[in-house]
Order: sequence, then C-alpha cells, then structure tokens
Amino acid sequence: MLEQFEANQALLAGIVLVVVFLVWWFWGRTKPTPRSREYTDVLSEGAEKAARNTALIDAPSAAMMAAPPAVPVPAEAPQVPATQAEPLKTAEQEAQAAKPEAGPVDDLGRIKGIGPKLKALLASLGVTSFAQIAAWTDEDMARIDAQLGAFAGRAMRDNWVEQARLLAAGDTAAYEAKFGKI
Repeated sequence: MLEQFEANQALLAGIVLVVVFLVWWFWGRTKPTPRSREYTDVLSEGAEKAARNTALIDAPSAAMMAAPPAVPVPAEAPQVPATQAEPLKTAEQEAQAAKPEAGPVDDLGRIKGIGPKLKALLASLGVTSFAQIAAWTDEDMARIDAQLGAFAGRAMRDNWVEQARLLAAGDTAAYEAKFGKI
C-alpha cells in the first residue's frame, strides 16, 4: 500500500488541492461580502430629520427678512444752484417717494401663482393690494421681478396684472371665467 501511495503521490496531492479549492469556493461564496461604504440619504436618517431639513430649506433667509440698511442723511443740506428748477431731495425724501402708498391690504394669495412665500416677499417690498399690482407698468414689473429672486418671471408668466385688475374691480365672474375658481 505504501508503494501505491508513493507511486500516486502527485495524483493524491492534486485531488486534495481540488477538494480544498471546492470547499473554499462554496463556503466563501455563501458569506456576504461586507460593504465598505453604504449609501445614505435624508430619508434613511428618519422622517424627523427630513422634516427639519425641509423646514430649513423653506424658511426665509435672514437677508430676506432683514430691513434695508438705513441711508445716512448728511448733516448739512446740499447747496441748490439758483438755476435749478426744483430743489434737490434728501435721501430720506427719496426713500419716502420710492415707497408705495399704504393702502388697503388685500389677500394677494387669491392671485394664481402667489403662495405664502411670495405673499410675504411682496409685503416686504411694500406690495399689499390688488390695485398696486393692477397699476404696474412694464418698468414696475421688471423692477419687482429683479427683487423676487427664485420667483423671478412669475409675475409675467402667471399674468398677475390682469388677475389683479379683475380682483381689484371685484369682477369675480370674469376672473373665474378666465383664470378658474378663486
């Protein structure tokens, strides 16, 4: 028997290697391979964190809510040349003239395309009534549009001026016929 073992030693070594390889192959493939990095997103962290993140995204920025910086008024009034037809205005007088007149406060949310965020943004710009929007010229619309940030283009696209004219006139039938239910 020892003679047969010595004669077939290479064959036995080959069989042992094949068996070891097969055991390793089947046993090694059934184990799950550990992942080095797993994909995570906001929803895998939980609904509370997702809601918090949404609230942070929707919250108005501090820059949007802050009052515009005060314009310093010179201590000495500027000298007006005698040839000038109208006297120079101070910075405070110009700021007062630029502000829209305080009038009735309408629910601007009734205009299609104006939601709570835009309503608050328009109020911070001094736009609070349908009559103000109805009186906008193309220049006024461009000036306001430049201050709307991410909402730029909405006034023209959603036809706010025409909607405001109908709502300011109280013509709800014509409004609903053209733009749908209020």
